[in-house]
Amino acid sequence: MSPQHSVLVDQLTPTHKHFSQHQERTHRRNNMSHENSKLTYVITGGCGFLGQHLLRVLLEKEENIKEIRLFDKNIHQSLRSHSTERVKVVGVQGDITDYESVHHAFQGADLVFHAASLVDVWYKVPEKAIYAVNVQGTENVINACVEIGIQYLIYTSSMEVVGPNVKGDTFIRGNEDTPYNIFHEMAYPKTKAAAEKMVLGANGTKVKGGNTLYTCSLRPTGIYGEQHQLMKDFYLNGVRTGGWLIKGVPRNTEHGRVYAGNVAWMHLLAARALQEHPDRLVWVLWFIAWMNDLIRWLLKPFYNYTPLLNGYTLAVACTSFTVCTDKAFRHFQYQPLYSWKECLARTQSWVNTFPLETSTKDT
Repeated sequence: MSPQHSVLVDQLTPTHKHFSQHQERTHRRNNMSHENSKLTYVITGGCGFLGQHLLRVLLEKEENIKEIRLFDKNIHQSLRSHSTERVKVVGVQGDITDYESVHHAFQGADLVFHAASLVDVWYKVPEKAIYAVNVQGTENVINACVEIGIQYLIYTSSMEVVGPNVKGDTFIRGNEDTPYNIFHEMAYPKTKAAAEKMVLGANGTKVKGGNTLYTCSLRPTGIYGEQHQLMKDFYLNGVRTGGWLIKGVPRNTEHGRVYAGNVAWMHLLAARALQEHPDRLVWVLWFIAWMNDLIRWLLKPFYNYTPLLNGYTLAVACTSFTVCTDKAFRHFQYQPLYSWKECLARTQSWVNTFPLETSTKDT
């Protein structure tokens, strides 16, 4: 089993350039020589917010695949239209907590992006259900990979595996060696931490056929972009209140935020690196800081914002948590696919489709 190590990605700024065109051309040439050995990728939670962005980026940027299989509890019928002459997009309906469903969906796959997760920080979902999806579901994914012979598993973890904690301890421009008091009270961060530990612990496991399972965990910070329901909820709440939202977050609080398309791009690059150099990439932690200006920009001309409040969300919202590192660039040349201006433009285009007045259909 390869030794575990951590990688944190540097804060994005508008001065970053896109992934090298030369590297892209080289990657395409290499793929052409493997035309007869194209791969099948599975995305658990493939119809969710991140899953949809990952599907789009894979279709646009990855040439060495023949099929993308979206495993989800609810399958969008519109997904059929995403298939191309080169790549078949298939929706497989199933439950991540049901091992037989997972095993069936993974048949014939080469790589799994495990993005399915039950997120709840508002005490709306029973803890038992959160554990079933996030922990038992992850165990099902690992076991299916082992029994079927899948060699590559990339897990979508979360910033909240580390923090912010409910004590309000800040983490400003920290890196892998910065000490932090990790303390979980709610089921969501507890289960994400447990699931991540399971995925990393499975690295090096022998799978059916005698090959080895290689695993990787990505920890994005708060994700935003098109189809993000919470962003839409904030906006509609502002519309309903006539342009007013509760002020509750200090203006000097700094949060990490990242565009979903760049999270998807990181997943693609991690998949490439895991296949090309599996011993180099074992544990990737990804934190990106773009401050709170994003939410303030989104809610213009509304006043200010506070997430749906309870003790946990208030502590998280008021605690600065940002990270600075460049290890992911050194390990697999990660740089953002979309610049800050492009992220804003894409998100703004989506926001422009929101109604200026609310109705029962919007609630």
